[in-house]
Amino acid sequence: MSELLGHVPNFKKLRGKPNDDGLDRMSHVVTVVILIIFTVAISSGQFFKDPIVCWNPAEFKDHMESYTKWNCWVKNTYYVPMTEEIPLNIDQRQSAELTYYQWVPIILLFMAFLFKLPNMIWRIFNSGSGLNMDKCIYFAEKAQYDSPEDRQKSLHALARFMDKWLDTNKEYKWNVFVRTKHQASRFLCFFCNKRAGRYLTAMYLFVKVLYLANAIGQLFLLNAFLSTSYNFYGFEFMDNMAQNGPWRESPRFPRITLCDVRIRQLQNLQRFTVQCVLPINLFNEKIFIFIWFWLIFIACISAFNLFHWTYLIMLTKNKVDYVKKFLKINNELHTNFDKKLAAKFGESYLRDDGVFLLRIIARNTTDLVVTDLVKELWEIFKDKQNTKKNRELEPEMDTNMLDEAKEPLT
Repeated sequence: MSELLGHVPNFKKLRGKPNDDGLDRMSHVVTVVILIIFTVAISSGQFFKDPIVCWNPAEFKDHMESYTKWNCWVKNTYYVPMTEEIPLNIDQRQSAELTYYQWVPIILLFMAFLFKLPNMIWRIFNSGSGLNMDKCIYFAEKAQYDSPEDRQKSLHALARFMDKWLDTNKEYKWNVFVRTKHQASRFLCFFCNKRAGRYLTAMYLFVKVLYLANAIGQLFLLNAFLSTSYNFYGFEFMDNMAQNGPWRESPRFPRITLCDVRIRQLQNLQRFTVQCVLPINLFNEKIFIFIWFWLIFIACISAFNLFHWTYLIMLTKNKVDYVKKFLKINNELHTNFDKKLAAKFGESYLRDDGVFLLRIIARNTTDLVVTDLVKELWEIFKDKQNTKKNRELEPEMDTNMLDEAKEPLT
């Protein structure tokens, strides 16, 4: 039975891999799902219903009516308000053509791809740090539901793994070039420096910039697709609602348009101008006004998220305070020496990438898991400090013993 139930769809999988925060998923999960739903809705209207209906002259027969309908659908229609005269100049008619409505499903799918692209870049390049973040967060999530003994074993194993990773990416040679590179990566976070422990943080901030640029850029990109000033569409909609009250037809998504049908009979070319209705624009209008407000919303939360993470990452104080918070919960800070050691623990041992990984684990599990994980890392760090002190004392003890051996016996 359990094997059968294992194949039941699990909607939690829609959120993707848990190696980012919830606001990122608003872009690469929620927005993508919304755009795909809109794509399916518009596509079904185009392929399973009449996307266009035209008012034909009386002399048109059934086959001519069908030809006119599909000709006007494939060939672009143009919009002239009822209060204006139809221009006689063909160029003026072509300049008023609507060129987007056949391509709306493809436009929406392309938008969904652009929203997923920053996450794809993050998924591809975060492994360059030498760490499998997905596995780390998986073990941390799994530890939430284990027994106390298994929980401690899992977090201890995860702490040992993080310790190896931090040691592997540590700089062991110091010279002018290394110091210059460290300073550059400190003040220019996008100068990725894995040895300085800033690769993940720099890459993550870069992806945050991509999320923001994508949300803002798509407002202007839709101008080219829709051939309208789409980036001001929402303001015009709100102004129209404030002045006219009920929802009125927008000239950007007209429902009644005109179409020129040319029929060639031998050397004679006949032109007919027919009036058509685009029922699909009834949905396009609602969908794109929602998309406009949604893009503004995503741009705002992306900007907030970028500045928030920049503030957390760039300031050393935030890094140290974050580590001290969990050490205080574990009752590990008693003296000033402990506080200084905690600062060294955050700055020199965990560094930016280590603290960043703890933040991501906390956002995908609970602070309780991170509290226990920090305690395991703190024990490993203190053991290393004690080992280092013993090694420093060994030469001094050997010298004293040698001096005592050289003294004459009395």
